[in-house]
Amino acid sequence: MKSTQTSGKSATAAAEKYDGFTDEERSAMKERSRELKTAGPRGAKAAKADPESEVLAKIAEMTEADRALAERVHAIVRAAAPDLMPKTWYGMPAYAKDGKIVCFFQSAQKFKSRYATLGFSDQAALDDGTLWPTAFALAGLTPAVEAQIAELVRRAVG
Repeated sequence: MKSTQTSGKSATAAAEKYDGFTDEERSAMKERSRELKTAGPRGAKAAKADPESEVLAKIAEMTEADRALAERVHAIVRAAAPDLMPKTWYGMPAYAKDGKIVCFFQSAQKFKSRYATLGFSDQAALDDGTLWPTAFALAGLTPAVEAQIAELVRRAVG
């Protein structure tokens, strides 16, 4: 008589198997692909595209809480670093210097997170020794937080 062997994995472990990218991640990648197509030199929409209008449209699509944060962050970034160009990046508001993303806003709702994120790329001049933050949880804005964001953005652009 032959015995049946079973693996050491439980049925729950198989059910929790990673299937790849989440719906939100796939959506962000599709947004990025669209952005690259329209921004390219041969993109038919490149000449017509108004990056700031696209950013404001993306902000308008956000839930009320995320929209309020994104609108203020947008205003703070534009005031603190008027040379940064607003553009969308993975479907989220971002700000670039010489075509390279320096900082970005990520809504909580888009990735089903409990807080929005203000992030900085490796283009940001925020280096401080051998360890420094590149993203900040953003659950609300106070005058002190707004001042801190403005200072970070000013430092980030150099």
